[in-house]
Amino acid sequence: MTAMEIKRGAYTASSGATTQATSAMNAIKDYILQSHLQPGDPLPTESQLCETLGVSRSSVREAIRTLAALDIVEVRHGHGMFVGQVSMRPMVESLVFRGLLKPGDDYRSLREVVQVRRTLDTSLAEAVTEAWRGREDAEIDAVVDEMEALAKRGETFTDQDRSFHQMLLAPVPNQLFAHLMEAFWAIHTLTVPMLHAPRPEDIVKTANAHRAMLQAARAGDVDAYREAIVAHYEPLEKALTRD
Repeated sequence: MTAMEIKRGAYTASSGATTQATSAMNAIKDYILQSHLQPGDPLPTESQLCETLGVSRSSVREAIRTLAALDIVEVRHGHGMFVGQVSMRPMVESLVFRGLLKPGDDYRSLREVVQVRRTLDTSLAEAVTEAWRGREDAEIDAVVDEMEALAKRGETFTDQDRSFHQMLLAPVPNQLFAHLMEAFWAIHTLTVPMLHAPRPEDIVKTANAHRAMLQAARAGDVDAYREAIVAHYEPLEKALTRD
């Protein structure tokens, strides 16, 4: 048998294994959906999956590895397999890596993330103002107070920023927007360290913009809310174009 024939045979075997693993992966996803399982619910054992799907153990293991990477399946060693959180973590990690992969692109990747965040915020202006019109919430008020207090001391407020945006979108009926914003917030905060430290005046402007967003939302003022969004992102966008 020639080297070419050996290589072709190995390729065919590899392709067959990949096809089986793909079939196993799709079958496991179908099982989760048809069984109406929720995140955290247990899945059949590896042996049961092999028997049910009629595929090899190696194919099932490859399928499980892929599904675990996608956060569709969670493997708890010593306890078994469970439905994962099906979060946007894989997307976040891929986009962060994409940004780090091109460190010399003048922050292009981070600018794109900021642009997407701002676009999402702007498109949600009507939904947010409708949900927050006249709504009182002492918890989000306290978060804004913390932001402004930290800003006055020249300190950043990453944790408070995350809480603010989570609470602001919580009453919006379509929660996919909240998940998307959370994902892009995570990408944003993981890549921001690529920048120089923010200027004290920029920190204050950003904190004040959060209060303006909340006030506009409670007043049901869509235009004022969108103006506050522009103010919210302006310091960061300037920093990304600053020499």
